[in-house]
Parts: sequence; structure tokens; C-alpha cells
Amino acid sequence: MPNASEFIGLKNYIELFLNKDFYTALYRSIVWVISCVSFQLIAGLIGALIMDQNFKGRGLVRGISLVPWATPSVLVALMWAWLLDGNYGVINDLLQKLGLIRHYIPWLAQGSTALPSVILANIWQGTPFFAVMLLASLQSIPEELYEAAKIDSANSWQIFWYIKLPFLLPTILITSMLRIMWTANYMDLIYIMTGGGPGSSSMILPVYSYIKAYKKLEMGQGAAVAIIQVVLLLIVVLWYLRLLKKRGRDF
Repeated sequence: MPNASEFIGLKNYIELFLNKDFYTALYRSIVWVISCVSFQLIAGLIGALIMDQNFKGRGLVRGISLVPWATPSVLVALMWAWLLDGNYGVINDLLQKLGLIRHYIPWLAQGSTALPSVILANIWQGTPFFAVMLLASLQSIPEELYEAAKIDSANSWQIFWYIKLPFLLPTILITSMLRIMWTANYMDLIYIMTGGGPGSSSMILPVYSYIKAYKKLEMGQGAAVAIIQVVLLLIVVLWYLRLLKKRGRDF
């Protein structure tokens, strides 16, 4: 019916801003993005530095390291849900055998561990992206710089800090921005593993928007959440581009 709806102005946004569940989802989203991207970057950097070394089986290690990144997100979610299962999960069994826990822990069914558990799964899946991109950047460093560093008796830390890191910085900035945007919009993993729960302990904005629109049939508020997230991401992207432009003058 063309006349069944009426213009309500900013009512959906006002109701969202008055709803504490929205702020909870926003806070969880910030924790989700910062935790995932930070740990992925650190693990990816360590992985890239290791794979840049000459050792036997390096090609095999590089190939295997891409498996998490190539695995579909639905399979990753189902696999980690099984690993973290509170009744028969492999991780519980392993931790108990090591003597680190006495009883099985329902990682995905209790509020204190649900979000860290899905963050762990996302770190596992996203780390190869950073590792591959940073490895490509490491291999573009001219050998002459390493030879000059050896002549100057530079140690491993000095080589990393004064040669490798400046070359890696542009790649770190670009890949981090991409991962921030992808992770902020990444809802498959959380929705399959926890559905945003228990309660709202792992609720992030994309899941909140989906539930509003398709579970509660509040299409207007679901769309409003999505638009607010776009605006927030746009602010982050503009800040990042400004930082990139500023850094570009120093490279």
C-alpha cells in the first residue's frame, strides 16, 4: 500500500540514541575491531618476519599459513564453535589435560568469554592477510640496505627498526585500514557462533542491525543502525587517509 507508511523524520535515530542496547552494541563493536585488528597485525608481523627467513620447508609453511584466510567464514565459525564447545570441545579437553582448568568451560555460553572467544576465531582467520601482505613488503627491501647494515655492525633489532619497519609502514597503514572496515562489517562469525549472545555480551552493530531488521521486523531502526555505522566508518577512513597523506610526505 503506497500510503501505508508515513514520514517520521529522525524518530528512528532518536529512539536508537535513547536505547542503551545501541550503546552496548557500539561498545562491543569498538572492542571487537580494535582487538581483532591489533592482534592480527602483531601476529601477522611476527609471521611475516619468520617466513622471510631462509629455512627448510619455507614454501610449505607459506602455503599452509594461507589456509585460515582461504577458509569460508561459515566453516570457520562452525569449526571454532565445535572447538570451543562446553561439553565436548577439543580446547576444553586440551586445557584440562594440561591442568590449566578443572572443569569444562562453556566459552560461547557465558557472557565473560563469548566475545573473547569469537575474537580469537577472527584473529586466527585474519592473521594470514597481514602476514602475506607484510611478507611481500619485506621482500621488496633492497639487499644493499642489509649489506650496508652488516658493514656498520647493526644488530637484528637495529635492522628491523631502521630498515624493515620504515618499509613496512605504508603497507601496515593500508592493510590496517582495510581490516578495520572488513572487521567492522563482519557479522557472519559472531552470528553463527553466538548470535550476539548470551544476552548482548557479543552483540556488535552489524548483528544488532540484522536482528532489528529481520528478527524484530523493525526495518527502520535496522537501517538507521547501518547508516550510523557507515558514518562512523567514514570518519575513521577520513582520519586514516589524512594520516596516510601526512606519513606519505615522510616516506
